[in-house]
Amino acid sequence: MINRRNVLRAGTAGVLGTEMVASQSPPAAATPPPDVAERVGRRDWELLAQALSPRSTLYRPGDSGYPPLALPFNHRYAGIRPAGIVACGTTRDVSTAVRWARTVGLPAVPRSGLGHNYAGYSATTGLLLNMARMKSIDSTPVPGPRSRTRTYGRIKVVHDAGTVTVGAGVTNGDLHPMLEDRGMFVPTGRCPTVGVAGLVLGGGIGFSDKMFGLTCDRLVSTTVVLADGDVVEASRNSHSDLFWGCRGGAGNNFGVNTSFTFQYERFQGDVGFYRLNWSLDSALPVLAAAQRIAVDTLHDKRFHLRVGMGTHGLTRDEIRANAGVNAIGQYYGDLAELRDILAPLLAIGTAGERAANNASVREVTPGEASVLLSATTPVQQFAARSAVLTSRTLLTDDQVVAAAEQLLEWPGSDNEDGAGFAMFALGGEINQVPPDATAFVHRNAVFILAAETSWADYDPPRVATANLHWLPEFYHAIFGGTPPRHSYQNFPDPTLKDWRRAYYGANYDRLVRVNRKYDPTNFFSYPQAIGT
Repeated sequence: MINRRNVLRAGTAGVLGTEMVASQSPPAAATPPPDVAERVGRRDWELLAQALSPRSTLYRPGDSGYPPLALPFNHRYAGIRPAGIVACGTTRDVSTAVRWARTVGLPAVPRSGLGHNYAGYSATTGLLLNMARMKSIDSTPVPGPRSRTRTYGRIKVVHDAGTVTVGAGVTNGDLHPMLEDRGMFVPTGRCPTVGVAGLVLGGGIGFSDKMFGLTCDRLVSTTVVLADGDVVEASRNSHSDLFWGCRGGAGNNFGVNTSFTFQYERFQGDVGFYRLNWSLDSALPVLAAAQRIAVDTLHDKRFHLRVGMGTHGLTRDEIRANAGVNAIGQYYGDLAELRDILAPLLAIGTAGERAANNASVREVTPGEASVLLSATTPVQQFAARSAVLTSRTLLTDDQVVAAAEQLLEWPGSDNEDGAGFAMFALGGEINQVPPDATAFVHRNAVFILAAETSWADYDPPRVATANLHWLPEFYHAIFGGTPPRHSYQNFPDPTLKDWRRAYYGANYDRLVRVNRKYDPTNFFSYPQAIGT
């Protein structure tokens, strides 16, 4: 999609049409039977509140702090209201809440912050565990021969410079000051408000993943509250099977992760940055050139690329006028080398587009690049489908043309995020890891493609319906009746039929074994949970 902003637009529960939202929403997280929820009495809730430490708070419907915590980031699922919310401040309180929920028969669902889960799986009518208070960030340098220093163009990188331990409420944006102020970096995602917890548990793609690996590849250990309330530390040397599953097995499958320890890098110097834009008329040459570049640089871990097409608007004229193609990314190396890589793209377009695109290629600090590359996931209400593209399933000219034509048939909405698709280039360090080394199986891919559509809270119900009908038509226009076999688990699609193999491939059966060992009663469950 081409219209992504660096900040969230305002959106509150008060503007939502709850009945409309609920009617457009497939089932999300685990829902207790009505009689179970009714049997949880006032005394039960009082006992939970009394058992929590002063660092945690229980909120019930009617409490002033309840509405903002109950609202998920994707307002499409705003009709799913928790019976109670624990704003968790400590791992012990998470354990207490899980044991309580198990005793009274309510599901317990963790949410690392705003609840970005695309399919609403961080929403529940049971007990919501909001982790936003767990914001600790503690770093430990690793001096001496265990770190490695290398120079890439005008930037010097100290690889494996130390470890940083973050709480489950830390977001991508919370880690940005580390890079800006201290030159410390952990590869994370593009959206500043996304929780690191959900990101790492599903894999974690971003604009430095080719250079340093996925977020899950940098994980050293994680603290997990299990379904019986016990707390374990999972790493390569302790509960190694659980540690394997936490690196790509997606959240809320084995327990509640309350902290994560990552290896970090240290930076000095500048990186190359670019942001290129064209009208939709250039879709065919841009996508062809970008895919060739991605294949040619598949093993060059220094080059990072995201390319896509999209539009926004309400009327047919606005949708056509706003339709366009774009590419954005960064490069760890000399600017002249980056220009050589981008040359096929820089030669495309009108004279004005070429001039603006050439001017966008420049050197910036890593901290500046992090800001320039950041953008939110779609806001208010949205739906998405994804595909993992290998060298054999890259988009053909016919597919690109079909996508562009269908894009112009988008029904429109009042959401400026609009609709379209984005392709995130993979390769480099990501593809050096064997598919079975972690739960993240997509290790031979060239791109992850995300097709999305969005609508506003205040759009009439017919707009939501039209958008939800358009998205599968758009996806089908691109892939026909035989879409790629794999999809990205961090872009979950509740309509995906063979999601087990699509998300996890040959790793799914092993994930089921891990789930049965650490959550034998399937306490942590949702429609696309491991083992369902």
